[in-house]
Amino acid sequence: MTDAEWQADTCDAELDASGLSCPLPLLKAKLELNRLPSGAVLKVTATDPGSQRDFHAFARLAGHRLLHEEIEGDRFRYWLRKA
Repeated sequence: MTDAEWQADTCDAELDASGLSCPLPLLKAKLELNRLPSGAVLKVTATDPGSQRDFHAFARLAGHRLLHEEIEGDRFRYWLRKA
């Protein structure tokens, strides 16, 4: 599946990092991505506003693709495609 064909309700794994403070959501996401094959999509839910900065920088530096980001109240959701 290409990035253009991807839909927000599609993911290979989910991680709920709600209630965790920076940098724990990112560290847990990194561990989960390590278990997934290349091309897999991980959906992460976080409540820490600092996660926005962290996930953007992480995707860019690690070579992963941040496919989508949603903000709903105090919930931040990220869909990352593993490089």
